[in-house]
Amino acid sequence: MVITIMKNYRHSYFLFISIIFLTGNIFLFNIDSLAQSENFSAIRTEVHFDESIRDWDGFGFNYVETAQTVNYTDDPQEYGGFSLLDENEKMEIVNMVFGEDGLKVGLVKMFYDPWHQASPDGPFDHTKTTENMRYFVREGLKITRNRGADLEIITTLYGPPPWATKQKFLRGRDFDPNMKDELCNYLIHWAKYLRNEEGFPLKYISLHNEGEDWWRWPADGSHGNIGEGHDYNMYWPPELVTEFVIAMRDKMDAEGLGMVGITNGEPSNWFRFSTWGYADALYRDEVALQKLGLITSHGFYSGGYRNRWFGPHTSEGIDLLREKRPMLKAWVTSTSWSNMDAKNIKEMHGNIYTSKVNGIIPWSGIQRPPSWVGGDPNPGSAFTVREDGSYEVRRGYYFYKQCTRAGQSGMKVARTMSMDSQVAMIAFSSNNTGNKDAFIVVNWSDEDKKISVALSGTSSSKFSAYQTTEDETKLYSPSGNYTLKEGKIVFDSPKGSVTTFFGD
Repeated sequence: MVITIMKNYRHSYFLFISIIFLTGNIFLFNIDSLAQSENFSAIRTEVHFDESIRDWDGFGFNYVETAQTVNYTDDPQEYGGFSLLDENEKMEIVNMVFGEDGLKVGLVKMFYDPWHQASPDGPFDHTKTTENMRYFVREGLKITRNRGADLEIITTLYGPPPWATKQKFLRGRDFDPNMKDELCNYLIHWAKYLRNEEGFPLKYISLHNEGEDWWRWPADGSHGNIGEGHDYNMYWPPELVTEFVIAMRDKMDAEGLGMVGITNGEPSNWFRFSTWGYADALYRDEVALQKLGLITSHGFYSGGYRNRWFGPHTSEGIDLLREKRPMLKAWVTSTSWSNMDAKNIKEMHGNIYTSKVNGIIPWSGIQRPPSWVGGDPNPGSAFTVREDGSYEVRRGYYFYKQCTRAGQSGMKVARTMSMDSQVAMIAFSSNNTGNKDAFIVVNWSDEDKKISVALSGTSSSKFSAYQTTEDETKLYSPSGNYTLKEGKIVFDSPKGSVTTFFGD
C-alpha cells in the first residue's frame, strides 16, 4: 500500500490511498468523499441505477367482492362497494387506478370464492358473485391497453366449496382427498372462463389464501369459526401444497393452460412461508419445485415479539428455492396499507429489499367497511365507499402512488444505500422500457431531514420530484426540479414524507 500526498492548484492537500495489487491496477480513494455528506449536515444515501438487483414485474391492485358471507342468497356481500356507485363514479376510480395519470398498476389479483359450484358434478356460475370485480378488471384492462401497456393477473382460491372438505361445510378445515380431481377442475374451469370468456390475461393460479393458519379452527375441526372476522379458508399443510402444485400443473397442461403458471398459495407473511415448512417442502420435492411457476405469499409485517402474528420481512424461503431455480420470481399478493403513512412505504421497501420480491399487490384497495364482518383488521385503503353511494380518496392512495408510478412493469430494482435507518431508499432503473429512472426517498421519522443522494448509472442530469406528506399538505404534489451537482441531489425531506424523483 502506498500513501500519496497530492497537491491541487489552490495549494490545498488531499490524501489519497493507492492500493497496488499484483496485477498492477491502482485504485484511488479521495478521503474527503468518504466522509458523511455535506460536512455531516446531511444524511448520506446512494442510488446505483447501474447495479440491478432483480427484475421488477410491477405494483398491483386487488378488488375484493365476496369474502365472508355464509349465505350469499340472503347476504350477498359486496365488500368493494362498486354496487353502490353510479357509472361515472366507478369509472373515476378505475381511471385513478389504471389510467395514465393514475397508479398505472401492472398486476391484478382476483379472488375465486367458494360459491361457483354447489356440488362437484353441478353446473358452474362464475358471474353471480363476481360481477363488480370483473367489471373493475375489464374496464381497467381496456384503459391499460389503450395506453400501450398490459396487465398480469393472478387468481387466488379464497376458499374451496364445502364439498371439497371432510367437514362438508363452508370453511371446513380439512381437505377431502377424494375430491382432488374435482378441486383441480374447480380451479381450471374458472381459469378457462377468465381467459376464454372474459379475455383476461390470466398469468397465475394461486392455491390458497392464508391456508397455513391452522389456529383458525378448533382442535377437532368441528366448526368453521364463521362470524369471528375471518375470511374464507381451508387448512393447507406443506405436503398438500406440493401435491397440488404437481397435480395442477399436469392438469392445466392437459387442458390447454400451459401459459398459466401455478403458485404455492399465500401464507400470511414471508416469515411463515420461510419457517413453517412451506419453502422446505418445495425445496425437497424436485418435481413440485420444477413445476412451480411463481413464489407467492402475503407480505404483512409484524416485527415485535408481541403475539402469534410475529412476522418480519425475510427472504429465507425465497433464497432457498432460488438456490435450485435462480430465476424463480416472487410476488407479494396481499399486504397491509397500515396507517396509510410513510411507514407503510417502508414496509414496501422491506418486501422489495429484504424479502427480495419481484412484485407487490396490497390487500383490497377499495373498501366498504360496514360489509366486513366484525370490523376490518386492515382498515387502510386507497378508496372508501360510503353507504350513501359516495366515495373518498384516502391518503393511502397518494402514498402508494409514490411507488407505483416509479416502479413500472419491466423495470429493474436498483441497489440503494442509506446511512439513516429512518430513511429508506427504493429505486427502479428504466431497463429500456421507456419509463424513467426513478428513486423514492422515505422519511418515516418525526423529524425533518436533509438528505444527500449520490447517483450513478443514470443518463439523466435532471430529476422532477413529487411528494406526499402525512399532514396531507402534499398529496403526490410537484415538489421541485433538481439538477445533479457533482453527481448528487441534496434536498430537505419533511418528517413523515415520501418523495419520488423521476429522471428527465
